[in-house]
Amino acid sequence: MASRGMSLDQLQGRDFCYGMLNKVSRSFALVIQQLPFELRDPICIFYLVLRGLDTVEDDMKIDMKQKAPLLQNFHEIIEKDGWNIKGIGDTKDYILLMEQFDKVIAEYKKLKPGYKAAIKDITKKMGKGMCDFAEKMGVDSLEEWDLYCHYVAGLVGHGLSALFSASGLEEKSLAKELDISNTMGLFLQKTNIIRDYLEDLEEGRIFWPKAVWSKYAKHLSQFADKPDDKVSLAALNELVTNALAHIPGCLKYMRMIQNPMNFRFCAIPQVMAIATLAEVYNNTNVFKGVVKIRKGLSCKIILETNDFSSVRDAFRYFLNKIKDKIPKDDPNAPKTLERVKTALRLLGPSTGSGICATYTNAMLLAGTVASSYYLYMQF
Repeated sequence: MASRGMSLDQLQGRDFCYGMLNKVSRSFALVIQQLPFELRDPICIFYLVLRGLDTVEDDMKIDMKQKAPLLQNFHEIIEKDGWNIKGIGDTKDYILLMEQFDKVIAEYKKLKPGYKAAIKDITKKMGKGMCDFAEKMGVDSLEEWDLYCHYVAGLVGHGLSALFSASGLEEKSLAKELDISNTMGLFLQKTNIIRDYLEDLEEGRIFWPKAVWSKYAKHLSQFADKPDDKVSLAALNELVTNALAHIPGCLKYMRMIQNPMNFRFCAIPQVMAIATLAEVYNNTNVFKGVVKIRKGLSCKIILETNDFSSVRDAFRYFLNKIKDKIPKDDPNAPKTLERVKTALRLLGPSTGSGICATYTNAMLLAGTVASSYYLYMQF
């Protein structure tokens, strides 16, 4: 490639966009490679536009007089040739994205009208939602938690469904499946919020809903102070139980995806999410650091999530893992067990293939697989 060896700020066009994508989200940069070529550029640009919007929202140095107009008008900004802005972003990569955002806009303008319309619509809705939450110090009720997750992730689900439909690779009706498109985003976002408790707490962000954590503590930080306390685990387990309610909608959505490459793009993050929930459930390490699934397992999920049968086996395995971890004295144990059993009934009997059947062997080879995965990510 002509761009090999050049620094990111020297790159132009698609090279800059994909290079930036790899900087701001290596996991998404990997998963986007599962898509058909027709959709890679639109979804890459969609992600970077929303990442730009998110960068504005996350920068605590900007006062609301400057932030609010940027959030509310970002859908119009992406139509302005040459627009960029300096001094916004909390990492050097985000700062560079915003300083050279004109390159993203240039590629956005090359997209087909149907793709641009979908991206602009979601950007407008997300910007409004982010503005509504910008001055809040956290979320209070579970309904408010759902609304926040809708704005930052559920709308992404809406946008992806619209892009899939516009491509002609999926049914036009998919764009109208707003409830389950939203559910796909909520399941991922809630998983991230639950897992990132300590990181968010240390950075002064509160995304755990007060309606839940206040049952168990006067201050959210008390869970980090007493990570092994049963009440800390009870709060964690209640949030995991809440997230499990989205599984039926996620399964319904994935069944509707017809293109095998689109299916992999959608399914891999969902399997990663249920694997993460199985890992964080009743795990005191959530209050001591960031809990992540092993790289060997991540690689296995990427390689083996190819059809709905493999998704069923993966969900079944991780749901049973949660089931086996449910403490009898946990206040939410009955509801957790009920939601696990509901999801298992929807999944049906095991096919005897996929992740469930070969998981043990994968763990024996985890060191080798993890090394391969690491090299693949670097490439």
